[in-house]
Amino acid sequence: MSELKEITSLDLAALVASRVCHDIISPVGAITNGLEVLDEEGSEDMREFAMDLIRKSARQASAKLQFARLAFGAAGSAGAEIDLGDAQVVATGFMENEKSDLDWKLARHLMPKNFVKLLLNLILIANQCVPRGGTILVEMEGDPKLPSFTVKASGVNPRIPLGMKETLSGEEPERVDAHSVQPIYTLLLARESDMKLAIDKDEETVLITASPV
Repeated sequence: MSELKEITSLDLAALVASRVCHDIISPVGAITNGLEVLDEEGSEDMREFAMDLIRKSARQASAKLQFARLAFGAAGSAGAEIDLGDAQVVATGFMENEKSDLDWKLARHLMPKNFVKLLLNLILIANQCVPRGGTILVEMEGDPKLPSFTVKASGVNPRIPLGMKETLSGEEPERVDAHSVQPIYTLLLARESDMKLAIDKDEETVLITASPV
């Protein structure tokens, strides 16, 4: 693969927006299905089932949107800082709907927004590495102004998704689309933050690190 080429800001924005829409289509569609059942069914059991589906799907959609707002959104003006406690809340809410458990070991600090966005995107990548579920351990060393992040994904048959290692190292992916944009976005965040990324695997764990250049 060749070196990753620059992506225009318009293309990047369009691809990230497509990724976010893809993530929330399923729970929003489930809400619509639940409302249709309420309109059509007279059975009390079916109405209760529909209400449970709507409640669960609404929570899931809200959690995904709150996570995306912090992980992909502007999150304030240039130079803004984000409370790691807020990041933990949205990460925990997001992971409640996933197969893996989140083990967040970071103390509460204010941190430059791009570091926080980078960390949340590393959690997304780690979650892809344990499709059968497991534990995602999140740790940090160093000063909040110059941190090093370690994210470990442990579970049954962990894997590094095809092309992920190459993309995070800066190589051009085979395709640039809504599926591949998230690791590309993560790489761009790392570059903007003067961080280098690495991802490696042993039998039971995928280890993802972000450290100062």
